[in-house]
Amino acid sequence: MMDLSHFERKRILITGGLGFIGSNLAHALAGHCAELTLVDSLIPQYGGNLFNISGIEDQVRVNIADVRDESSMRYLVRNKDIIFNLAGQVSHLDSMQDPFTDLEINCRSQLAILEACRKNVGDVKVLFAGTRGQYGRVEKLPADEETPLRPMDVNGINKIAGESYHLLYNRVYGIRACSLRLTNTFGPRHHMRTSRQGVLSWFIRLAIDGKTIQLFGGGEQQRDFNYVDDVVGAFLLAAANDAADGEAFNVGSGRAVSLREAAELVVRVAGRGKVEVIEFPPEKKQIEIGNYCADCRKIKRAVGWEARTPLEEGVARTVEFFRRNRNHYWDEE
Repeated sequence: MMDLSHFERKRILITGGLGFIGSNLAHALAGHCAELTLVDSLIPQYGGNLFNISGIEDQVRVNIADVRDESSMRYLVRNKDIIFNLAGQVSHLDSMQDPFTDLEINCRSQLAILEACRKNVGDVKVLFAGTRGQYGRVEKLPADEETPLRPMDVNGINKIAGESYHLLYNRVYGIRACSLRLTNTFGPRHHMRTSRQGVLSWFIRLAIDGKTIQLFGGGEQQRDFNYVDDVVGAFLLAAANDAADGEAFNVGSGRAVSLREAAELVVRVAGRGKVEVIEFPPEKKQIEIGNYCADCRKIKRAVGWEARTPLEEGVARTVEFFRRNRNHYWDEE
C-alpha cells in the first residue's frame, strides 16, 4: 500500500470523479486528505455512476457539473492543492461520429480549467489523463514517449491538444502539471452499458452474461492491459513527486496480449461465455490502431511506478466485483 501521508492536508478535486478511474482514485484517497471534491456531469454515456462511491459517500463532496461550464469550474478549482483532471470523452468511435463534442470536452474544457487555475488558484498540481491513442499506429514496440504522435481518430488529436495545454501552462505559467498516457485500463467501477469505452471490460460483461465475445479479424491484435489499481497508483505517485512536473508518461503493464488471449482468459476466469471470430466492421477497421505495448521506464525512473497486478488476477477481481454489483452497472435486456 502506498504511503498517502503526502495528501493529508491537501484539498483535492477530481474531475470525472464519479466515473471509472476517478471513483477508484476517490476510494484510495477517502479519509487521507483534508477535503476531497468530486465533480461529474453524470451524462449517462460517459460513465458517471453514484454507486461508484458506495461506502465513501460521507468522506467526499459531490458537485454535479459539466467541465464545459466555465463558471462552475472557476468556482470549483479555487483553493485546491491538487486537481486530478480525468473528465473526458474517451470513445474513439464516438469522436469520429460526433467530433465537435469531443473537441468541446477534450480541448476547450481543458483549456478553460487551466485558465481557471491560472486566474483563481495559487500553487496547484494538475494531473491530466492522456491516452495511448495519441500515438495511433506504432511502428516500433514497445512504444516510449518519444514515439511519433500519429492518432487514428479525432479523440487522439484532441487528447494531444489537451495534454499540450497542460504542459504549456506548466512551462509558461508555473502551474505544475503532467500527463499520464493510459492504455486499456480495466477493473471495478468501469462503465459497462456499452462496448465503446473499454474492450476488456466489455469482454467481461459478455462472459458474465454467458454470451459470445466476437473478435474482429482473427483477434491477433495486441493490447497492453492495465488494472485500475495500478493506474491509480501512478496518478498518486505523480501527484506526490515534483519530478513528474512538466512531463508526459506512458502508463501500461509493459506486456502485449492478443485480444484472442484476453478473451479466452476472461471466459476461463468467468467460467461462462465463448469466443467467436468475425469480419472487421468497416467503421471500426478505419480507426484500428494495430498492436501496442507501452515502454514505461520513464515513469519508473521519475517516480518509482510500475504495474504490479497480473492480468489474470485483475480479471478475477473485476469479474467478482461485477457479479456482485451488476444491477448497478448494466441495463437488463
